Amino acid sequence: MNYSEIPETSSAWQHTKSIFRVTSGNFLEMYDFMVFGYYATAIANTFFPGSNPFASLMLTLMTFGAGFLMRPLGAIILGTYIDQHGRRKGLLITLGLMALGTLTIAVVPGYSTLGIFAPILVLMGRLLQGFSAGVELGGVSVYLSEIAPAGRRGFFVSWQSASQQVSVIFAALLGLLLNHLLGKEMVSEWAWRIPFFVGCMVVPFLFYIRRSLEETSAFKQKTHRPGMKEIARSVLRNWPLVIAGMFMVVTTTVMFYMITAFTPTFGKAVLNMTDQQSFLVTLLVGVSNLFWLPVMGALSDRVGRRPLLIIFTLLMIATAWPILRWLVAAPTLTHLIETELWLSFLYASYNGAMVVWLAEVMPVEVKASGFSLAYSLATALFGGFTPAISSYLIHSTGDKAMPGAWLTFAAVCGFIGAMSLGRLIKRYHPKY
Repeated sequence: MNYSEIPETSSAWQHTKSIFRVTSGNFLEMYDFMVFGYYATAIANTFFPGSNPFASLMLTLMTFGAGFLMRPLGAIILGTYIDQHGRRKGLLITLGLMALGTLTIAVVPGYSTLGIFAPILVLMGRLLQGFSAGVELGGVSVYLSEIAPAGRRGFFVSWQSASQQVSVIFAALLGLLLNHLLGKEMVSEWAWRIPFFVGCMVVPFLFYIRRSLEETSAFKQKTHRPGMKEIARSVLRNWPLVIAGMFMVVTTTVMFYMITAFTPTFGKAVLNMTDQQSFLVTLLVGVSNLFWLPVMGALSDRVGRRPLLIIFTLLMIATAWPILRWLVAAPTLTHLIETELWLSFLYASYNGAMVVWLAEVMPVEVKASGFSLAYSLATALFGGFTPAISSYLIHSTGDKAMPGAWLTFAAVCGFIGAMSLGRLIKRYHPKY
């Protein structure tokens, strides 16, 4: 279907349906990751029991991070498939792999039943989730950028990240409901599995939605479909773009997992908040992200991508450490909400411009694989291990504000990436 041929009265509705269809699987990908982060303590008790609670939690958070190590491999293999066979087919495959990984974690018995095989199987489920996620974000972002009308790419691509916030909100609401109905002890013992089963239950509906996706006109018009070797050579030729893109993604992925996946652990273990309070804060963060992402994506269409990236990385560098120190000095629920909402604003404002810019500057022949590789490398090396790194920094230094230092480092990476990419575009995309 060529969207340029659709009458204007129906074009907006067609675009809305396409955005919903393509981002539906993105919801499941992030929902799986969020649920694992939210119930890290309960998962630690089930699969990594031990006399040292910190060691058990660290093993769980490292398992959470291990899933991200598979993302570069998924980006290369599945990204190549998408660049060869189409955006639609690739997105259906990633959805199936994500569902299988989620089901594995949901049904594996605990350590008391299977012994060492229990954490091994959970790790395998996480690796499978990470492999599929390696190209999910890239595939969705590229699809949205290719169907977007002229001058509205920022707004359209922002819904890739905005759809993830729906999963954050849904998972937080489910967590609040379970704790209210069943109580903390029952959730920690076995009911933490319910959210994973819920994720499995929505898979058939998501498959139905994604099967109706049309292939993009931009892909249909490609006369040459490169093979894996050719794509690999092209990625190597454009490696400066990939590396600069990776530096930019470090900022957004560290920020995101800090204010979502790590918030419940930080709130409970460090600030002595209740489960309900931690889930409430995460819920508010998801709502804030969902509001700001499309707003700032649309703003980037008007003022440009690079100015927003520079402004908001500088704001992160200036405020991340001080606001965390202010929070731990007076750890109230109100202060936690205010801190998280400020960080949410910074994250969404940066991400709304970053994702679309990365999709735009990648060469068309490797758009999905190049974007996915840059994104997955940053997530594998930095963002995915944010909960584990933050917990370790707090434990090793005794300073509860140390996650602020990690956020500052990530912001510096984003600033360097944005400045570098601005210069590289003149070489690789002189007509951009």
